[in-house]
Amino acid sequence: MEENCVFCKLIAGEMPVEKLFEDEEIMAFNDINPQAPTHFLVIPKQHIAKPGEIQDGDEALVGKLVHRATRLAHKLGLGNGYRMVINHGDDGGQTVFHLHVHVLGGRRMLWPPG
Repeated sequence: MEENCVFCKLIAGEMPVEKLFEDEEIMAFNDINPQAPTHFLVIPKQHIAKPGEIQDGDEALVGKLVHRATRLAHKLGLGNGYRMVINHGDDGGQTVFHLHVHVLGGRRMLWPPG
């Protein structure tokens, strides 16, 4: 656990969060600043600051994040479509430096947004 990481604090139970899913390796919860009608995050419990720090042994964990994101998207009624986003670094829009997958849906997801 990283001392100043908000997601590590959520995982440790130091901050309240309404979980959509949790097992021994990952957790999912709604984004506190949603950018779509449905917007949730899937995070590993292992602290990995950003995609560039994923190690060779982390492939199964990263695959599990994407798999669970897909399962939850369908469970939440997003079968018509949704967007998955993983930001990397400041220039990539990452604001919490703990690897996480955003899942956004519930409306048509245009690119560029607008």
